[in-house]
Amino acid sequence: MSDHAALDAAHGHARAFLDTLRDRPAGPSATTAEVAGALGGPLPVTGSDPVAVIDRLARAAEPGLANSPGPRYFGWVMGGSVKSATAADTLAVAWDQVAGMQVMSPAAAAAEEVAGAWLVELLGLPEGVSFGFATGAQMANFTGLAAARHAVLKRAGWDVERGGLQGAPSVRVFAGEQSHATVYLALRYLGLGAPRQIPVDVEGRIRPEALAEALGGGEGPAIVCAQAGDVNSGAFDPFGEIADLCATYGAWLHVDGAFGLWAAASPALRHLVEDVDRADSWATDCHKWLNVPYDSAVVFVRDPEAHAAAMTWQTSYVTPGEGREPYRYAPEASRRARGFAVWAAIAEMGAEGIADLVDRCCANARRFAGLVAAESGVEILNDVVLNQVVVRFGDSDAVTHDVAARVQAEGTCWLGGTTWNGRDALRFSTTNWSTTAEDIDRSAAAVLAAYRASLATGPRPAATSPAG
Repeated sequence: MSDHAALDAAHGHARAFLDTLRDRPAGPSATTAEVAGALGGPLPVTGSDPVAVIDRLARAAEPGLANSPGPRYFGWVMGGSVKSATAADTLAVAWDQVAGMQVMSPAAAAAEEVAGAWLVELLGLPEGVSFGFATGAQMANFTGLAAARHAVLKRAGWDVERGGLQGAPSVRVFAGEQSHATVYLALRYLGLGAPRQIPVDVEGRIRPEALAEALGGGEGPAIVCAQAGDVNSGAFDPFGEIADLCATYGAWLHVDGAFGLWAAASPALRHLVEDVDRADSWATDCHKWLNVPYDSAVVFVRDPEAHAAAMTWQTSYVTPGEGREPYRYAPEASRRARGFAVWAAIAEMGAEGIADLVDRCCANARRFAGLVAAESGVEILNDVVLNQVVVRFGDSDAVTHDVAARVQAEGTCWLGGTTWNGRDALRFSTTNWSTTAEDIDRSAAAVLAAYRASLATGPRPAATSPAG
């Protein structure tokens, strides 16, 4: 048997899966318990043939695979993977490089260095910002806010890396009421606790007057968390007014731009992120709108010294090389070389192709909203400024839940539930490079068919609201 027989088998299963993306149901056909049953059994005592292992894994897992890389998966905010990124990530696995230090892999370090510089230019961020490659927006937000914690406490005369938080000046943190959960969790990880919530408008944007009142109501180090792209509505905080307030009160401005920051790549949408470059740190996902495989995100920090101070560690067996050392800018040192896929995606599409991808997705969102809103009793709850649509059916929680359940079971597309301004709704999100206008038309027709069926027969009992 060839040394590569298992790899060849995996390649065959991967190609078979990719070949079905356009036509397979959007959701999985098996539950976690069912897949676990197929994979499970007693702990193996003796080993097995590698090809047999791969074949068993593929057979057991395939029914439980969501078609999230496919063109009609609109749950959460999930992109697919462009061809070169999938291939580059496959190489990254085969090469098995540790991306933490230059000495471990000059190639991985170089890919990050080049791709990071391209991203800075592509997203219109200030020249000279530092960057770090992380797993997702959770850790990218954590890293940016760790740099913020370091910087604002340093200004107050406190070394948080040496002294910790016990006895440190209290850090005031402010975030909009609609800020993403990853921001709250990052603050918990950092020992900063829950932020003071700032009231938002009907689209989820921070109200500057409320932020001004909050900042002016106290003293001491301060961090403000804004967002580019509300996870439900897609709305953008007013960065210019927020940046003015941060300058006035000496606050650090962090922007969670998990998907919305990519509007900067589109000349037609760049106005949505006007003044975002005035922030001090930014987080974004590459596995969303850049369409590279999971897990992939990047954090950017205006002050590279604060960034490195918050993340750097040193030990006897580590000798930093010349230039940028990746481990100084991300939480993990032992990590996979995710920079290869990011480099490949940018190289494949170029700035024009990425702009076209963002524009097409936003056009698809508007198309979907227009098609479903033409039906009596269907209400679009947000201003569709980007790629997000929040939709409610029959002005009824029960009907809305039932529509989601029917759509997920039918399989043409996949949408999930949310709560928006106190009302249950479905959220439609499109970030996939392969989604066409025909996919949108098919999906809208399937959603409306589910709605009509729910009206005709009545909503079926449901224990909980739909996921996603």
